[in-house]
Amino acid sequence: MSDTIPLRYGINPHQSPATASAIGEWPFEILNGQPGYINLLDAMSSWNLVRELRSALEVPAAASFKHVSPAGAAIGLPIGDRLARAYEVERLDLSPVAAAYVRARGGDLVSAYGDFAAVSDVVDESLARFLRREVSDGIIAPGYEPAAIEILQKKKGGRYLILQADPDADVPTVESRDHFGIRLEQPLDRKLIDGSIFANPVTEQTDFPADVRRDLLVATIALRYTQSNSVSVAADGQVIGLGAGQQSRIHCTRLACGKADRWMLQQHDRVLDLEFDSSLKRPDRFAAREQYIAWNELSEPERARLQSQIVNWSGPLSDDERREWIGQFQTVLSHDAFMPFRDNVDRAQASAVTHILQPGGSIADSDTTDACNQYGIVMALTGQRLFRH
Repeated sequence: MSDTIPLRYGINPHQSPATASAIGEWPFEILNGQPGYINLLDAMSSWNLVRELRSALEVPAAASFKHVSPAGAAIGLPIGDRLARAYEVERLDLSPVAAAYVRARGGDLVSAYGDFAAVSDVVDESLARFLRREVSDGIIAPGYEPAAIEILQKKKGGRYLILQADPDADVPTVESRDHFGIRLEQPLDRKLIDGSIFANPVTEQTDFPADVRRDLLVATIALRYTQSNSVSVAADGQVIGLGAGQQSRIHCTRLACGKADRWMLQQHDRVLDLEFDSSLKRPDRFAAREQYIAWNELSEPERARLQSQIVNWSGPLSDDERREWIGQFQTVLSHDAFMPFRDNVDRAQASAVTHILQPGGSIADSDTTDACNQYGIVMALTGQRLFRH
């Protein structure tokens, strides 16, 4: 590729012409399509996220990016029957890399619509066939099987963006940004996120079992690539709720935990057994299930429309049904900066959170620690802030 490439347009269509330039060597090759400004922001963030997950957990990793933050991130664990039904993949034979992306996308099925995909391993035919049916703008990966390329090149009328990342490309140690006539520079954030983040528990209970460590690494690494303020909830090797870009930390926690609640409730028998009008496409079914779960938040017109889409309507989930179902799960939560008030813990415990990571450093650290002890939550302070702007 040349030193500068033309982009379809900038952040908005009226910001044209727009270009991208390589600081040194290009960290990717364009195999198909023409990128846009936001495509490249999502591609580079998502590629670095999955590469870091792969290094930390030594299994295939994937991310689903929207508007410069992950809609989801995950590693390639097998997908159980109930979760497969919720994701509508029960009839698919998924490879580990395909399972990683299905999980990443499934963490927020509504937000992932029109995403940019990233995977840490070579894209195989299993993943390509899944992607072929999804609404997605592009993908970045370290390589592609010939059959996978053939499938993906036909997507979006031949315009699907396919980038091949170079894992060996040198990454500059300094990053800069031009902003309204000034240039900002700083060292690139490469501080290691590993098992040392569990070394400073401050609660009465201190145990971090292996599955908890895995899920907290997924949640915390995802935060490094999420617009701040941000809070990440994870379970079963994937992000299940991410609250990003809020000015108030409690709003991040409410967003993240609300999404986590919906992920858990999507696997409830009554939700899985919903029958929809045959005209509804898969994305519409995902949206309808989310509305069904969020019944108390809907307006009357939304409720009427939802009821018209469900063939076997039998009423919404009760509060008792919700609490009982969520209480069967175990989730973990990570903050990109300190928790200023205990209200974050109060909200988290209602979403089955058993373990929390946060940098610490607030004058209210003792209050949040007391709250964790009250609920039997294990919390450690990492001392590592993960802001991203």
